[in-house]
Amino acid sequence: MATISYRNIPIDGVNVFYREAGTQHAQTLILLHGFPSSSHMFRNLLPALAEHFHVVAPDYPGYGYSECPSIEQFTYTFDHLEEVIEKVVSALKLPFFSIYVQDYGAPVGFRLAVKHPEMIEAIISQNGNAYQEGLTSFWDAARPFWSNRNAETEKPIRNLLTQESTIWQYTHGVRQKDHISPDAWTFDQLGLNRPGNAEIQLALFEDYRNNPPLYPQWHEYFRRYQPPLLAVWGKNDPIFGPDGAEAFKQDLPQSEVYLLDTGHFALEEDGDVIAQHIIRFLTTRKPE
Repeated sequence: MATISYRNIPIDGVNVFYREAGTQHAQTLILLHGFPSSSHMFRNLLPALAEHFHVVAPDYPGYGYSECPSIEQFTYTFDHLEEVIEKVVSALKLPFFSIYVQDYGAPVGFRLAVKHPEMIEAIISQNGNAYQEGLTSFWDAARPFWSNRNAETEKPIRNLLTQESTIWQYTHGVRQKDHISPDAWTFDQLGLNRPGNAEIQLALFEDYRNNPPLYPQWHEYFRRYQPPLLAVWGKNDPIFGPDGAEAFKQDLPQSEVYLLDTGHFALEEDGDVIAQHIIRFLTTRKPE
């Protein structure tokens, strides 16, 4: 088993935590987590990939072991999260890398790719959406909140921060619920329950409305640069449906799409399958 290092780096006065392994390898893969998780979601994937790649998995500010400044101290937007990751990449002196994006990791990672297409060697999307086709009815409750945020429209969003909702995200659509480790939702919920974290999550959820309008820009990046893309997608995801995975083929006809019989956090049930897909995909597309 590869040795995992647990490190911290100051970015604009905020302590950012990251997991790192496989530093001896030439190819780098950056793992970008979703809501409400952190690099903890990659705890099993990281050692498997580190046998083949240099792997870096950061926690965004407000998540995992990274510092959690208040909304008065830090602007919680996807633009800002991308800037933080961009500075992590710069501090680690990574000129080229592939990205793995899941959930919130997609708007972070695709912003980074649009800004620095020359850096991106390949993309792995695991329920990381970039198309209207991927937005399910889950998002219907968000639209009133986006158009008129008030105490009433906040209610369904605040409900997403409860333990019941966190467990639902991990267990809905899986084949066997008793194969999903409670460590996953317990760790995430500890983060959500931190003082002030609810306001952080509400700020980011409100800012999420700015992601779908960027989809055409992301599609243009796909069409122009044709990055190798692998979609490994939990097809029973109630948040980002499988049509979002198939949609990549519109702009990336050479993309590979695999729909797995599991849910939103597909790594929990199909981590071994996903690891093997990634290893094959990236090793057959080694940079020149």
